[in-house]
Amino acid sequence: MRKFSARHAALSAVVITVLMWFFQGAVACAAPVEELADGESAGFHQVLKEKFIEGDASFMSLVALALVLGLAFCIERILYLSLSEINAKRFMREIDAKIEAGDIEGAKTQCRNTRGPVASICYQGLLRIDSPIEDIERSVAAYGTVQAANLEKGCSWITLFIAMAPSLGFLGTVIGMVMAFEQIQLAGDINPTIVAAGMKVALITTIFGIIVALVLQLFYNYVLSKIDHLTAQMEESAITLLDAILKYKG
Repeated sequence: MRKFSARHAALSAVVITVLMWFFQGAVACAAPVEELADGESAGFHQVLKEKFIEGDASFMSLVALALVLGLAFCIERILYLSLSEINAKRFMREIDAKIEAGDIEGAKTQCRNTRGPVASICYQGLLRIDSPIEDIERSVAAYGTVQAANLEKGCSWITLFIAMAPSLGFLGTVIGMVMAFEQIQLAGDINPTIVAAGMKVALITTIFGIIVALVLQLFYNYVLSKIDHLTAQMEESAITLLDAILKYKG
């Protein structure tokens, strides 16, 4: 099977680009917010920057870091799964025709030169074509389990960041409330301005944490849909391969 020669380099470049974007954004958010000219309306980036600082940039950076790392894993999985996809039905028709014609070596060569888990499973089955059909079936099933695990690699990290983002937001809420009560204690009076400032920090961190979790959840569901699609292709192709081998042996 042909390896993805440039895959790791491409994925590394994507991750580095995303991290560079994060650090550039963090530096921009840490800089003082310039006053807008009279009549000039604030753009989305400016509003986001202001809210980021109001929510305590040092703490909000943790939420932003969870977003960037989660997106990096999502992009890596999407690229990997996209490179693993092939036209499985056409591929299996060609393999079936080669097996029926007795061109086993040609079928193996095609599997080696085709990317993705479907071709890998077929190649493992063809390597054992002289073995009993039960042994071939067990080999295909075992290798299919390995390929399915490769498809899901890294997904646990995505779920971790999905859970971390709102948790960090809620932690910011608690910290903001504690800060508000400390300021009330120092002032010796319940000043609405003091209470509002602490509550604002608390709510902003919660909002950002929930938004990050929602964004990552959307990407994660898309990744899961691609994994389900590839798994279904693998199962269907394995059945087709076993039927072709049975006909060849019969």
